Amino acid sequence: MSFAGPSLVSGGKTVRRAIEFGRTYVVKPKGKHLATVVWLHGLGDNGSSWSQLLETLPLPNIKWICPTAPTQPITVFGGFPSTAWFDVGDLSEDAPDDIEGLDAAAAHVANLLSTEPIDIRLGIGGFSMGAATAMYSATCFAARKYSDGSAYPANLSAIVGLSGWLPCSKTLSKKIGVDEAVRRAASLPILLCHGK
Repeated sequence: MSFAGPSLVSGGKTVRRAIEFGRTYVVKPKGKHLATVVWLHGLGDNGSSWSQLLETLPLPNIKWICPTAPTQPITVFGGFPSTAWFDVGDLSEDAPDDIEGLDAAAAHVANLLSTEPIDIRLGIGGFSMGAATAMYSATCFAARKYSDGSAYPANLSAIVGLSGWLPCSKTLSKKIGVDEAVRRAASLPILLCHGK
């Protein structure tokens, strides 16, 4: 699946960068299907490695969807291409967020969840950059929209992040400043873990 989002270039022109996502791996539930979780890998990884691990977990009622991020140039790597959900400019707290890439990744995840049965609980989880993408998806869910203003369609039940962070944290209060968004954010269970 590809996604094209807006991108500003010199002179104020808007150009779209095409984002082509890699292969998606699915681990079917071994028991009654009660929940579906999209699990997002970290920088440089792929959906296959996580699908193999998730298949071994004793969670028989969960369907795992493990997509692979697009291969794209990563600024912090000097433009060297890697699988990544979004670009990383540098590793400082003041680094700019790749809003276009984050919106594209969150839209891809929501699209993967869009075909699930209506009575199934939906979650997003991930490791490192995948956890950051899951957390960003949670902010889109709370605000009911992506940063570009288009509607966020998924009705999420839970978010899990391992060794990740919250992208756009400096502008979060502007995005989730509405009472309804605050209530939606408070109603979404989030597990964010680091270390052992």
